[in-house]
Amino acid sequence: MNAPGNPSLEERVLALAPTASDAAVIQSVLAEAGMTCTVCASVEDVCRNFQDGAGAILLTEEALSSGQADCLVSAIRQQPVWSDVPIVFLTDRGADSPAALWAMDLFSNVTILERPVRIITLVSTLRTALKARRRQIELRNQTEALREADRRKDEFLATLAHELRNPLAPIRNAVEILKRVGPPDPALQRNRNVIDRQVRHMARLLDDLLDVSRITRNKLELRREHVDLADVLKVAVETSRPLIDRNEHELSIYIPSDSLALDADPVRLAQVFSNLLNNAARYTERGGNIWLTVTRDGGDVVVSVRDNGRGIDADMLPRVFDLFSQAEPALQRSQGGLGIGLSLVKGLVELHGGRVEARSGGLSAGSEFVVWLPLAMEAAPADRASDGAHDSTPNAPTRRILVVDDIEDNADTMAALLRELGNDVRTAYGGEEAVQVAAEFRPNVVLLDIGMPRVTGLDAARIIRAEPWGADMCLIALTGWATPEDRRRTQDAGFNHHLVKPVDYTALLQLLA
Repeated sequence: MNAPGNPSLEERVLALAPTASDAAVIQSVLAEAGMTCTVCASVEDVCRNFQDGAGAILLTEEALSSGQADCLVSAIRQQPVWSDVPIVFLTDRGADSPAALWAMDLFSNVTILERPVRIITLVSTLRTALKARRRQIELRNQTEALREADRRKDEFLATLAHELRNPLAPIRNAVEILKRVGPPDPALQRNRNVIDRQVRHMARLLDDLLDVSRITRNKLELRREHVDLADVLKVAVETSRPLIDRNEHELSIYIPSDSLALDADPVRLAQVFSNLLNNAARYTERGGNIWLTVTRDGGDVVVSVRDNGRGIDADMLPRVFDLFSQAEPALQRSQGGLGIGLSLVKGLVELHGGRVEARSGGLSAGSEFVVWLPLAMEAAPADRASDGAHDSTPNAPTRRILVVDDIEDNADTMAALLRELGNDVRTAYGGEEAVQVAAEFRPNVVLLDIGMPRVTGLDAARIIRAEPWGADMCLIALTGWATPEDRRRTQDAGFNHHLVKPVDYTALLQLLA
């Protein structure tokens, strides 16, 4: 009963009569009325047929008098959420009879008819029951169609992100090479920085799009740890600082000196506050003010991001966290965006057991977003990162590195960047070639794309791991596939690490170090 069945079976009436002659009469009457009827020999027969599909069930008092109705009661109670099959129960003593009361108590959707019943009444009642059943089946089919559409949408978003990350990767690689070996001309540096910022912005949009899809499907997993809120906010501010400075805003930060410990995912929480800071920076006129304030309220910590920007219209305020919600028509938006940032903020905050609220006095009156988060049960001080922890790129030792990607621009630009760092680098443009080059070159590290024709990166990793010379090799997946399922697949194939294109070079160099 959980999956769509045979349409003809789902339109039929299952009839259980006390005698064969009664059954024949019922079948004849229903056939003359244009209804399909399956006569059942016993309660067990009703249960078996019900599993294949039924539009309604017609029972008589005598047929159930044997007390063998347990299987039918069980089958009715085990129906899926969408299903509530109508039951028509014929009794000689009316709705007050013990049998009728028993039927109404056990079956959720039962109609009692007192005999002798007129044929027109029986036919009309069963037609009404079948009509109601059709609506249930239509609802089931619509739900299944929506579920399938949702699955296809998720597949499309994952594929879209992968395909868009691939061209971003060589652009990002080329920008990193220019940073290291390009001429010091200020105009070239400015244009290089423009490209770098826009590539990073595009990568963040792709990440947000996938994250909000995972949240709506309850598939986003938090990696909780004991963290200090100040450290999380430091990362968020560092992420948003380029946009704030570019718009010449003044950011004022007020954080208590006491440690405020949280049981949280520091990466996701930093994402929350960087999204709010970015929002404030985008929708505040150049040279505006942004305030980041932290206070304590009993067992919660309260973080406020306030600005003196454009504000939010009163009609828009209740919908500001809705997915794809935008305050301005598409043609009037100078700042762009997909309308998913605040929905992502709300989802991530709620996953942490908190809540978020938007406030505004109206247009041109500024906005404030307030986040409440529960403090950790044990408010022990979390270790603060040193002030210079994120300020420098690690110096990785020189290594023998094999870069594998079926898109030659990706492989060649990554190889050129790694050579600039002093590494001995080879390239391969497919999984089969990767295995051959690895066997000859014996690299310390293999950067391996996943989605390649014929021999995929997963296949190549398994082959390398099966060889004695590849057992201890460091395999790093460098791919556009970024879902938790993708990460599990690479781990199962023998990869040590999983990096998403366009690569974060600090993270890559930390792995190489």
